[in-house]
Amino acid sequence: MMIHDITALAGPNKKRKRVGRGEGSGHGKQSGRGQKGASSRSGYTAKRSFEGGQMPYFRRLPKFGFTNAQFKVKFWTVNVGDIIAHPSFKSGGEVNRDSLIAAGLVRDGSRDLKVLGSLGKGQSGLKVKLSVTASRVSASARKMIEDAGGKVHEIGTRRDKVRGVDPNVPETKVKPKNLTKKLNRGGKGKKPAPAPAPAE
Repeated sequence: MMIHDITALAGPNKKRKRVGRGEGSGHGKQSGRGQKGASSRSGYTAKRSFEGGQMPYFRRLPKFGFTNAQFKVKFWTVNVGDIIAHPSFKSGGEVNRDSLIAAGLVRDGSRDLKVLGSLGKGQSGLKVKLSVTASRVSASARKMIEDAGGKVHEIGTRRDKVRGVDPNVPETKVKPKNLTKKLNRGGKGKKPAPAPAPAE
């Protein structure tokens, strides 16, 4: 039946469903509630957003909003052992991002460079002078390079430059606060020690 098949005699309104009038009424037996289950009982009320147990629509939508993930600083990491094992640096020399790219130890210049102090198997230590220029140099790598007579120059990352931090000047480094320490909110504190009694 189509909408144009409905005549004016049918009227604009539909009669309401009257249940409980016997099976001959067309709404007998279960009265349109189906067979068993919570929805067939009296007093049943479903949540407005309930979708039969499937994942609700609002939880299927992607999350969006602010995140710090895009500001994460990513590094290309190179170990001291890999540097001295390469033929280009066996006798020392300048170690920076461009020289490492030319040697094939770093892929490209899209990330900052970080030098780590790990040595490979069979390497007892650093015996050549290296002049390292990198965004980050670990403490063990710095000690190893300087003990061998080399030089280390940390240029810092873009975030360091924005915050005014110079890795070569320890005073400018921002120390993180101890967030695990319980804050003193002015409640019950330690009572002051009683003053000693004056000598008679």
